[in-house]
Amino acid sequence: MNDEPVLLRADTPEGVTTLTLNRPQARNALSLDLMAALMDALTAIAEDDAVRVVVIAGAGPAFCAGHDLREMRLHHDPDFIRLTFETCAQLMQAVVALPQPVIARVHGVATAAGCQLVASSDLAVAADDSRFATPGVNIGLFCSTPMVALTRNVAPKHAMEMLLTGDLIPAAQAAEIGLVNRLVPFAELDSAVGALAAQLASKSSKVLRFGKHGFYRQLPMNLPDAYALAAEAMIENMTFDDAAEGITAFLDKRHPEWKDT
Repeated sequence: MNDEPVLLRADTPEGVTTLTLNRPQARNALSLDLMAALMDALTAIAEDDAVRVVVIAGAGPAFCAGHDLREMRLHHDPDFIRLTFETCAQLMQAVVALPQPVIARVHGVATAAGCQLVASSDLAVAADDSRFATPGVNIGLFCSTPMVALTRNVAPKHAMEMLLTGDLIPAAQAAEIGLVNRLVPFAELDSAVGALAAQLASKSSKVLRFGKHGFYRQLPMNLPDAYALAAEAMIENMTFDDAAEGITAFLDKRHPEWKDT
């Protein structure tokens, strides 16, 4: 038995919180306990003004190999399977709904629900030797839930190729199709993620939260409705103290001093 917690949390004074999936022996497969722990952590973070940016990482040799198939086979009854996939859907939506920006730190493999977690994150930085797949079709289980996040990140034909073939794609291809933002050598992964997280943490937290919420609200809208929403958002944003400070600092050629209000 492993007494280690399935999820680790580390916080920096600058407001960057790293949540590390900690089932390395199972390639961080998303067991029900791990998904519940991650949900609990995100719920707490959503109310924590001290947290400005969240990083999701994986311990051991992989980011996340998807759902825990051994657990699902052990508890092979309809209620457990339903609970597993409903919990996963809630988790992925919680990542999107989290007020703070979320960065996936990817190494090794990100497959099935692990690939879904990358696609659900706002940004992703990956080691250049990492690989990605939605391989359910290879075991007779189409990756229907990963499909939802995947098709909101990449073009339909790229998504269909991944879903229909189940092939592992290299990091370079994942970057080309828009699944990840940046690729770096594995040795530089922590510094690259840290630099990006620090850059985001240096912005107005109120503005980033406001902007993330607006981004996902307008995404499914038609063009006129999206522009109407965005115009109202700009008008509201102009009333923020940080907008006044930012504009003044820009005109005065100095760095802004954010109040997060």
